[in-house]
Amino acid sequence: MKLGKKLVGLLAVGTLAFSLAACSGGGSSTSSSEGKKDSEPKKEASGYPDKMITIIAPAGAGGGLDTAARTLAKVSADTGLIEQSISVENQPGGGQVLGMTEFIQKEAGNDFKLLLPSTPIVLNYIKKDGTAPYSFRDMTPLARLQVDYPVIAVNADSEFNDLKSFFDAIKADPTSITIAGGGAPGTLDHLNSILLAESQGIDGNQVKYTAYDGGGEAMTALVGGHADALTTDVSGVAEYLKAGKIKVLGVAAPERMTGDFADLVTYKEQGFDVEVANWRGIFGPKDMSDEAKAYWEEKLKALSESEEWNAELAKMGVQNGYMNADDFLAALEKEETDYLELYKKLGMAK
Repeated sequence: MKLGKKLVGLLAVGTLAFSLAACSGGGSSTSSSEGKKDSEPKKEASGYPDKMITIIAPAGAGGGLDTAARTLAKVSADTGLIEQSISVENQPGGGQVLGMTEFIQKEAGNDFKLLLPSTPIVLNYIKKDGTAPYSFRDMTPLARLQVDYPVIAVNADSEFNDLKSFFDAIKADPTSITIAGGGAPGTLDHLNSILLAESQGIDGNQVKYTAYDGGGEAMTALVGGHADALTTDVSGVAEYLKAGKIKVLGVAAPERMTGDFADLVTYKEQGFDVEVANWRGIFGPKDMSDEAKAYWEEKLKALSESEEWNAELAKMGVQNGYMNADDFLAALEKEETDYLELYKKLGMAK
């Protein structure tokens, strides 16, 4: 119990730090503008981008990363912010490790390839059994775009209707409940279930967690009856929730969400002192040209401020978590430090 409370407190501090960082981007906006000004002569000369852009989603189709990448491509076209077409390529495997590794190894200096990952790229580099050979420092951070909140979801006909009854069942017999997630043990999906269990006096190591390659595969396992519950993000369950195929037992947001997800009850409302957040952002390759970096910083900022983008975020149930490149990098460094401390407490650090 004491360990659970300490871990919850640590994540709460990390989440607060991200929130503060997101609100302090004013100083870096000037720097981005100056970069744009300096690069304009080069941009006119080369016409960047003069061919199709590819965004790599390092997870399977149907999950949160895939949805975020395809939404970015759609809104960019619909608003005319980016005239060149954007394709999305799925590269699932290893909880984002495969897609990220190939991106770093093969696309250095390729201004026409981008990567759209999330929090697990930080976790897989610092946890003991993480297989990521590279970190965010081996890419070019461009912008943080979204903040998504984890949930615990079950099938619509499940006997469980709230978190308490669900975790009471785990406490009574941990082997009787299987929780599916789109990431390996130690990733954010797994930590979401562990923190909830720990807050109820359940040893997190007793939680029966089954890992899949991405939220889409984990959702398939849930609706197919191969798991009793799913730990994922709001955006990963939105379509199934609206279709009445699943129900959400709780969401990790600090307070009630708005719009289509206003009925989702938070963990805290149910007596679980747990708050967790997941970001999604855009990276360019290592050795990205200054011209391309300035172009994307400008375009992604404009995208984050557009009505069309924010309307899509509301539909997906995610928050606008925009940070410019400098603030995003600082937040990543802070997050790595906080999660490393957490893993050390769990005995899961490298």
